[in-house]
Amino acid sequence: MEPLIKCEHVDLGYENQDAVINVNMEVCPGDYLCIVGENGSGKSTLIKGLLGLLKPSGGKLTVAEELKTTGIGYLPQQTAAQKDFPASVREVVLSGCLSRRGRRPFYSKTEKDIASANMEKLGITQLANQCYRELSGGQQQRVLIARALCATRELLILDEPITGLDPMAIQDFYSMIRKLNREDKVAIIMVSHDLRNAVEEANKILHLQKQVLFYGPAHDYMNSKAAGHFFHEKEQGECLPTAACHMAKNVDGLENNEQKCSCGHTHAHSSQKIEGGNTHERA
Repeated sequence: MEPLIKCEHVDLGYENQDAVINVNMEVCPGDYLCIVGENGSGKSTLIKGLLGLLKPSGGKLTVAEELKTTGIGYLPQQTAAQKDFPASVREVVLSGCLSRRGRRPFYSKTEKDIASANMEKLGITQLANQCYRELSGGQQQRVLIARALCATRELLILDEPITGLDPMAIQDFYSMIRKLNREDKVAIIMVSHDLRNAVEEANKILHLQKQVLFYGPAHDYMNSKAAGHFFHEKEQGECLPTAACHMAKNVDGLENNEQKCSCGHTHAHSSQKIEGGNTHERA
């Protein structure tokens, strides 16, 4: 199976300063790749490279011919101004067909049909005439996914898509993306800090810290050193437990309230349950 995107020793940066170095990875049809890493680790720079907005300063970045033709569906982080955009849902979704429309002043019937089909797929047909800025955060994300699908059905790139969503909307979002990936075979690349759900949902994890700390199957990530360091901040040789303590396993000989983490340290865990998969990463 030919990859949709392939990076071979790729370096990316700005003004002779590389922000990402020696990236090796590939995304194939049907893949679900989550890109994780601390703030400033190069995730946004890598996304710009994958979208063709930034040329590699080294290595080789290959994009499949079908993506060159149909493009990539992209869902960036929303700004406050974008959330307040005064257009109807139908107009926002249709704007995803701009690349198809070219220089024509009006959308064709085919393009309108594509927009209608994607609104139906995302369950927002009844919202078609509503103003985008009057929608809830979860509804806005559905609109933007429908818009992205108007650009392509091959690959979606999602940048921190659950930021600002309430817990119910987050679970609804993951369910929606899961269906697109598994049933419609849309490949997904998602940048996320929601590590617990990233590992549960994706089939591949790419952990960046300027260079690749881990790339491989999601089920192998939790046992990696990269995950151990990312899930636990260390202070004077002891772990500070975070929401990722679901990684830890009871070890014979330890007290009931003590567990050994994947990073090899032993510490006491609070009996309070941590909900929502939030982590406390360093800035």
